[in-house]
Amino acid sequence: MTPVIAILDIGKTNKKLLVFDEEYHLLLEHQQSIPEILDEDGDPCEDLEQLTRFVRTSIDSLAVNKEYDLRAINFAAYGASFVYVDENGKPLTPLYNYLKPYPQGLKDQFYSRYGGEQNFSMQSASPVLGSLNSGMQLYRLKYEQPDIYSRIEWALHLPQYISYLVSGVAVSELTSIGCHTNMWDFMQNKYHRWIEEEGVERILPPIVASDAVNTVEYCGNDIVIGAGLHDSSAALVPYLLNIDQPFVLISTGTWCISLNPFNESPLTGPELQQDCLCYMSTTGRQVKASRLFAGSEHEKQTKKLAAFFDRPPDYFDSLAFEEQYVDVDGSYEEDHLGVYSNYHEAYHRLIGKLVKEQVASTQLVLRNSAASHIFVDGGFGKNDIYMHLLARAFEGYDVYASTVPQASAIGAALSIHKSWNSNPLPASLIRLKKYTSQKQLHS
Repeated sequence: MTPVIAILDIGKTNKKLLVFDEEYHLLLEHQQSIPEILDEDGDPCEDLEQLTRFVRTSIDSLAVNKEYDLRAINFAAYGASFVYVDENGKPLTPLYNYLKPYPQGLKDQFYSRYGGEQNFSMQSASPVLGSLNSGMQLYRLKYEQPDIYSRIEWALHLPQYISYLVSGVAVSELTSIGCHTNMWDFMQNKYHRWIEEEGVERILPPIVASDAVNTVEYCGNDIVIGAGLHDSSAALVPYLLNIDQPFVLISTGTWCISLNPFNESPLTGPELQQDCLCYMSTTGRQVKASRLFAGSEHEKQTKKLAAFFDRPPDYFDSLAFEEQYVDVDGSYEEDHLGVYSNYHEAYHRLIGKLVKEQVASTQLVLRNSAASHIFVDGGFGKNDIYMHLLARAFEGYDVYASTVPQASAIGAALSIHKSWNSNPLPASLIRLKKYTSQKQLHS
C-alpha cells in the first residue's frame, strides 16, 4: 500500500479530491461540480448538504481503498464564507454567497460605529467589499437573525468547516482570518476590536497555526487531519518553501493578482483606492496584494479580434512573439481595429496595453520591498507575447513563467508535510521558464 495524503480542494465551481504520494506525485484526482441552490432570500448559494456529502464520501472511499495507506488529509477552499453550526455540529443557515448584496443601512451602522470606511479599511487591510468581507456576514446575522445567532456554537470559515467534518475539532486558522474578512487588525496583529465589542469572540474557535494537525481514528486507522487553508494562501506555499529570494507572484486568471509576501509596509489610502488589500501567509505574515481584471478583459477583446479578422476564438494561442509588432506606448485602438495590418499586430498591441496595466498594478506591491524575482502562473504565464513584454517592462528583475500543477492542493499538503512525511521536501515542484528583455532562456 502506498502512503498518501488526500487533499480536498473546494472551489466555487469545482470540488476536487486529490491524492499525492510522499514525493507529491498526483496519483488520483476526482472532480465534481455541485449546482448552486437558493438561500431564503432567493440569492444563489453553495449547496452545503451536497458539499458535505462529497467530503464524507470522498474520505470514506479512500479510507477503505486497498491501494493506499491514507496517512493524512488537509483542505483548501475559497474564502469569505462562513458555516454556522449548533452544539450538535449541524449547520444553522445556508452557506451564504460572498456576492450576496449587503444592506446599506447595516453597512453604514457598522462603519460609523468603528471609525469610518477609510480608517477601518486601513486597519483591516481590505477595501469595503460588502459580503466579500466575510466578517460582515457574521455582523449581519447578529442583527438580522438574532434567534439563529444565539444558537451558534461555532462560526467556521469554510476550510475549517470541512476540516471539522472529518476531525470533529473546531478551529480558526490564520490564512482564513486574514483574507479580507474585516476581522483582523493588521496594524495590531490581532482580532479587530469590533469582534470583542460585539461579543463575537464567543463563537470563534481558538486560532491555530496553519501547520496544526489533529490525529483522529477514521475507519480503524489513525489519520493526521490538517486545519485547512484559504486557497490563495495555499497556492503561495510551494513558492515560499522552494524560492530563497524575495519575490512577487502574479497569479493570472480572470483576475490577475500580484502577491508580495515580502512587503510589510501598511496599506495606504491611495493603495486601497487602487484595489490593494492584504492576505495572510501560512506563517502569519502580511501578504500585500493588488488586483487587475485583466483576464476578463483579454477574453472580451480576443472575441472582438476573432470576429473582426475572421479567426477562431483561440487563435492567439498559436502566436509567437514578433518584435516588429511591439509598440512602446502601450496603446490599443479597440474601437478602430482597422488601423492594424493584421490579427498579429492587433493582438501584440492588446497584450502591450494589458502588460502596461499589469506593471502599474504590480508596482503597487513591489514598492517598499526587496523583491527581485517575479513569477507568473496561470494563463498569461503560458502566453509567449505577454511574458516577453512583461520581462521587458520589468528590466532589472528576474521574470519567470512558472507552473505548479494543482498549486492550492500541493500547498495544503506541504503545509503539514512534517506531520505525515519523513522524506525531505522535494526540490522540483515548480517548473520555471525565464524571460529576459532580449530573448527567452530555458531552465
